[in-house]
Amino acid sequence: MKLTKEDATQIEACGLTVAQVKKQHQFFVRGQLHTLLEKPAVVADGIIRFQAFESQQLVAYFDKKKHLYGLLKFVPASGAATRMFKALIEFVNQFNPETQTFNEYVNKNKAHALKTFQAGMEKLPFYGLVIRHLKEIFKDYDACNEDEKIVLFINHLLTPQGFNFQNLPKGLVPFHRYKNHLATPFEEHLFEAALYVKNKDATALHFTVSENHLQLFENHLEKIRKIVSEKTEVQFNVTFSFQKKSTDTLAVSMNNAPFRNRSGELAFRPGGHGALIENLNERTEQLIFIKNIDNVVVHQYEKEVAYYKKMLGGLLMKLQKESFAYLRDLENPIDQAKLNTVKKFLVEQFNIFLPVDFEKYTFENKAAFIQAKLNRPIRVCGMVRNEGEPGGGPFWVKDDLGNLSLQIVESAQVNKKNKQQEKILKSATHFNPVDIVCGVYDYRGNKFDLTRFVDENAVFIAEKSIDGQTIKALELPGLWNGGMADWNTVFVEVPLITFNPVKTVNDLFKPAHQDR
Repeated sequence: MKLTKEDATQIEACGLTVAQVKKQHQFFVRGQLHTLLEKPAVVADGIIRFQAFESQQLVAYFDKKKHLYGLLKFVPASGAATRMFKALIEFVNQFNPETQTFNEYVNKNKAHALKTFQAGMEKLPFYGLVIRHLKEIFKDYDACNEDEKIVLFINHLLTPQGFNFQNLPKGLVPFHRYKNHLATPFEEHLFEAALYVKNKDATALHFTVSENHLQLFENHLEKIRKIVSEKTEVQFNVTFSFQKKSTDTLAVSMNNAPFRNRSGELAFRPGGHGALIENLNERTEQLIFIKNIDNVVVHQYEKEVAYYKKMLGGLLMKLQKESFAYLRDLENPIDQAKLNTVKKFLVEQFNIFLPVDFEKYTFENKAAFIQAKLNRPIRVCGMVRNEGEPGGGPFWVKDDLGNLSLQIVESAQVNKKNKQQEKILKSATHFNPVDIVCGVYDYRGNKFDLTRFVDENAVFIAEKSIDGQTIKALELPGLWNGGMADWNTVFVEVPLITFNPVKTVNDLFKPAHQDR
C-alpha cells in the first residue's frame, strides 16, 4: 500500500500513525480470521447457575461492601433509532396509495412486522402524543380511511415535519408510557442505576454518544434530572464521551485498495463498539456495570433487574478479594501446597486451562505463569437462556496453541461454511445480553491498562457503502468480544427479565415495556 505525503498528513490529523493504518490494511489483505469454537458454554461447564439462597448471599455481600468501591454504570448509547424503525421507513419509501392498499403492500412485501405494528399501535408509548398532534394539524384526520391514517401516523412519527424519531438517538425515543409522562431509555437507566450504583447518595453513569447528539442528551438530562433525583432521593453524576477519531479505521475497495472520497482523500470510518475500550479505559471507578442503552424495563420490573446486577457485582467482589489475597501471597516465597491452592482457584473459578507441558515447568516458572494469569481484569457476565435472539453467546474457544478459554462470540466471527462450527454455534444454550460487571484495578490498587488485554486479531470485516459504492470496512475487536479476550471471565445464568432490548419498534409491545 503506497501512501503520499498528503495521506500521512491526513492520517496524523486523525490521531493515527502511518504504521497503524498500514497494519489496518494488512487485516484486509489477510482476510477475516474466524474464531475456532470448541463447544458451547453450558450450565456446569462454563456457566454458573446459583440457587436462590446463593444469589441472596451475593446480593447481601454487594450491599454490605459497595461503599468501599467507586461504582459506575457504563452505557454505550451512540446508536441512532434508524434501525429500530427500518420496516416503517421502507414502507414510507415504497408505499404508493394510488396503486395499492395497505394490506396489498403487506402481502406483496411479506411485511408482517408492519401488520403487527398496525395491530398494536395503541400500545405504543407515543401513540397518544402523535395522534393529538396529527389532529391539530389535519382537522379532517377523523374522516380519513384506515390506510390514510396509518400513512399519516408513520410519516408524522418519522419525519422532521413531525417527531423525527428516525433521526433521534435511540436513547431519546420514548420507550415507556406512565400515567403522567413518557420515559426514554436514557431516563430509565438513571432510575435503574439508583437501585445498585448509588453510593453515599450519589449515582454515577457514563454514556458514550455520537458527538452530534451530545446537546440533545444534555438538554434531556437537564429536563429530567430534578424529577428523577426527587423520586430516587439521589444525586446523579452523569458524564458523556464520544468514540475517539484515533479509533477510526481505513476503508478499502473490494480489491483491498485504499478507498478515496471525491476529494481524493483516504476514507475512514468509525471503528465500531470495539473502539469503546478506549472510553472504558479512561474511567477511574473500581467496579463498572456495562449495559446497552435499549435494554431497559418499566418501573415495576426494575427492582428484580437490579437484584441480579447486585448478584453479579457481589460475585465479582468475592472473586476479586480472593484473587488479590493469592496475588499478595505470590509476592513472597511460597511452598508447593500454597501454589497448588492458587492453581486450583485459577482453574476452578476462572476456567483457566494450563499448558499441556505445565508440569514440566520449574517451580518458579509455574508461580510466574499463575501470577500473570491471575493478575488481569475480571469480568462477570450474565447469560440468559437462548430464545432465538440474534447476536453473541458464550463459548469455549481454542486459540492457535490449542489453549481453551471462555469467550463471548458473535455469529459473524464463526466460519459458518464449516458444518461442525455451524453445529456448535447453533447448539448454544445461552445468549449474551450485555450484562457485564467489570473489575479494572489490580491487587496493588493500580488501574489496568485495558488496551493490553485486547485480541487485536479479532477484527470484523464488513461490506458497507460510501457515496453509493460498495467498500470493505474494518471494525475493531468488539468491546465484550475481542476487546476483553484476555480478561479473567466468569459466566453466570440470569433470568430473561434482565434482557429486554428494543431492536425494532414492535419490541415495545412486550410486557417489560408496558406499564400495568
